[in-house]
Amino acid sequence: MEHIASQIHKALIKKNKTIAVAESCTGGLVSALLTSLSGSSKYFILGAVAYNNKVKTGILKIPDKIIAEKGAVSKEIAARMAQNVRKLAKTDFGIGITGIAGPTGGSIQKPIGIVFISLDSKNKKICRKFHFRGSRSSIRNTAALNCLKLLKTIL
Repeated sequence: MEHIASQIHKALIKKNKTIAVAESCTGGLVSALLTSLSGSSKYFILGAVAYNNKVKTGILKIPDKIIAEKGAVSKEIAARMAQNVRKLAKTDFGIGITGIAGPTGGSIQKPIGIVFISLDSKNKKICRKFHFRGSRSSIRNTAALNCLKLLKTIL
C-alpha cells in the first residue's frame, strides 16, 4: 500500500490537485494512507470518518430520505459522500467509501464485505461496488487499497 500511496502523493503534488475523503467502513484508513508521507498537506484538505448517519446527514448534507430509501451502505450514499465532501472542502477530488466490514451487520441483500467506493471530480464521477472476503481488518485494508487503486486510475 505504501508504494501506491507514494505514487498518488507524487501525482497530486505534480498536478497541484487537492483531495478530501469521507469514510465509513474504513474508519480513516484511506485518510491515513493519503497523509502517510511528508508534504501531504499540499493536497490533503479534509478527512471525515462518517460512521454514524447523523454525520452523513449533518456534516455531509445527505438527505435522510436517501439514507432511508437506499440504506447507508449503497452506491447512492457513497456517491453523495464523495460529491459533498469535495464541495465542503472545495477540493479537486472527493472520495466516499461505505460498506459492511463485519463480522456483524450483514444481510442477504448487503452481505459482510460489500463496499461502495466513489470518486468525484468536476469532470468525472466513478462509483464501484466490491465484495471482499476475510476478517474485519482484511476487508477494511482491502477496501482502502482498492480505493487508492481507483484514485490512481483517474490521476
